[in-house]
Amino acid sequence: MPGLPCLVFSSPGQEASAATMLRQIVSWAKKHPSLMPLFVFFGAGGTEAALYVLRLALFSPDVSWDRKNNSEPWNKLGPSDQYKFYSVNVDDSKRKKEGPDF
Repeated sequence: MPGLPCLVFSSPGQEASAATMLRQIVSWAKKHPSLMPLFVFFGAGGTEAALYVLRLALFSPDVSWDRKNNSEPWNKLGPSDQYKFYSVNVDDSKRKKEGPDF
């Protein structure tokens, strides 16, 4: 498309750095202010997705980072441990154990 900056390469045959690409995006947003909400919401969505994946990797009982000392972390969860992201009408502190000990 004529008149639009190339966001992948800064000049023909030369790869652009992240700072160059960011500068091009900012200059493009200044020329087309109606695209600012698009950049804001895409940035917020990407940030939220990255933070959610980080939360899953660090706090999920399904992920074991230490196979030798903690090979099955899901077996060590108590009945009052909350492992869901959000539970609507459940008070996890008052839950009782329903199964046998392993």
